[in-house]
Amino acid sequence: MNRHEIPTHLNVEDKAFAGLTMRQLMTAAVGLGMAYGTASELPLPIPVRLVAAGIVLVAVAIVALWRPAGRPMEDWMFVLLRYWATPRIAVWRPREASANVEEKTTSYEVVVAEPTDVPRSIDGSEGLDGI
Repeated sequence: MNRHEIPTHLNVEDKAFAGLTMRQLMTAAVGLGMAYGTASELPLPIPVRLVAAGIVLVAVAIVALWRPAGRPMEDWMFVLLRYWATPRIAVWRPREASANVEEKTTSYEVVVAEPTDVPRSIDGSEGLDGI
């Protein structure tokens, strides 16, 4: 008789390195690159650049490691963006039908070239005189 193991951890992300998931590692890598760019490329004094890089590192650590209600911060950011994009006030107004609405009919006209406008031969003997 064959035995098969039933997976019991279907909703758990796989750990890639040092107990971090692949999503957390990629977020940390992007954040480290942003912090490096902040510390090395800004045209500010060195102490200000280091403080800015520290702020970027703290923000990245929060995004990568903190999981409120068991969901990653990216999910909460999308929820917040959707909340901001949704109108908060809904107004119900009955739509009144306009009595002056006339039905417009659309008509199309097809223009076809006259057969006399088209040259009859390729060598130009007929239809393209003098060219």
